[in-house]
Amino acid sequence: MNTVRMHRTTGVRVGDVQIGGGAPVAVQSMTITDTADAAATAAQCVELAEAGSELVRVTVNTPAAAAAVPEIRRRMLDAGCRAPLIGDFHYNGHLLLSRHPDCARALDKYRINPGNVGTGARRDDHFATICRIARDNGKPVRIGVNGGSLDQDLVMAKMQENTDRRLGRTSEEIIDDCMVVSAVESTARAIDAGLGPDRIVISCKVSSPTHLISIYRRLAAETTQPLHLGLTEAGMGMKGQIWSAAAMGVLLAAGIGDTVRVSLTPRPGGDRREEVYAACELLQSLGLRSFAPSITACPGCGRTTSTTFQELAERIQQYVRDMMPVWKTRHAGVEEMRVAVMGCVVNGPGESKAANIGISLPGTGEEPTCPVYVDGRHAATLRGSYDELADAFRRLVDDYVARRYTEKPAG
Repeated sequence: MNTVRMHRTTGVRVGDVQIGGGAPVAVQSMTITDTADAAATAAQCVELAEAGSELVRVTVNTPAAAAAVPEIRRRMLDAGCRAPLIGDFHYNGHLLLSRHPDCARALDKYRINPGNVGTGARRDDHFATICRIARDNGKPVRIGVNGGSLDQDLVMAKMQENTDRRLGRTSEEIIDDCMVVSAVESTARAIDAGLGPDRIVISCKVSSPTHLISIYRRLAAETTQPLHLGLTEAGMGMKGQIWSAAAMGVLLAAGIGDTVRVSLTPRPGGDRREEVYAACELLQSLGLRSFAPSITACPGCGRTTSTTFQELAERIQQYVRDMMPVWKTRHAGVEEMRVAVMGCVVNGPGESKAANIGISLPGTGEEPTCPVYVDGRHAATLRGSYDELADAFRRLVDDYVARRYTEKPAG
């Protein structure tokens, strides 16, 4: 897979993961549990990591949350999860990290929002305090600028400059400029506080895809720090996925971006892993990474009035997701497998032959047989009920994985 990044960046080590410096683009996610509930938060961290998240972030907003971080780390390690744990700080990070040194040591990276660390002289002191704690503990930081929480002193100064000099800039253009200025100036302050460039990741998150693209193009031109990509509030479901892909796809295709998060708003009781799956699919669609076997399925039409192929495609996709935590530890290269579940004779055999393993189900009026192709050759013909087809095809997939992908040595 192509992992070359056109925007040359300094490498930053976060636990066992490198961000930037030519490393593959890394996937991040964030828990939605109460961080003070160590058991629930650790369980979600493990769940997100198993889904493909290579770094997991938790809110650290209260003394109880800070006190829970070491226990969260212990529970993750007990579960065999070594994903780096990131602490997200706003307003009181300087206090929490100072008063809870075990939290400072247990985290692998700190996220600082320079717009939420105070005002005036206090802002600089609080920011420097967090950077010094990171330096003393050998931890990197992400300087995460958000459009909704910019330093208001900076914004007002830029607005006044626009008026005084009659620059004719729109408020959106001024905000975008403030985002970049805040990130670049905050990076300089972090270096002054003792952090080396190899300890600093930066981000500038907004909710508009077009503004995000513009901002990151400027960042890529003005800094060599690794860049974290993401819309700050992407939204729910399809909207959030499409807006995120539209913005980050343009930037990633241009070689800009070293780590990503798709910030989806979950449905009540929804699956937090959806944001991980979306990020992995985005990178995989661009040929930048391979995380899990890809499932090719036709969209359906008047030739496929039966829902069998839709149900089978969904069932196989879920099965692949469920198996990946096991497969990726046992079978080298399985994440590059391509599976096809097709609905009629028009494209079914062709797409199935092009996949590593594929099944072509009968369309309306076609003979009720389902040819299966393995590496381009007709390997079997399945018949029977939906459950029988699903079980038989799943067994063929299992057999293909066992035969095709090298068994990794134990341990």
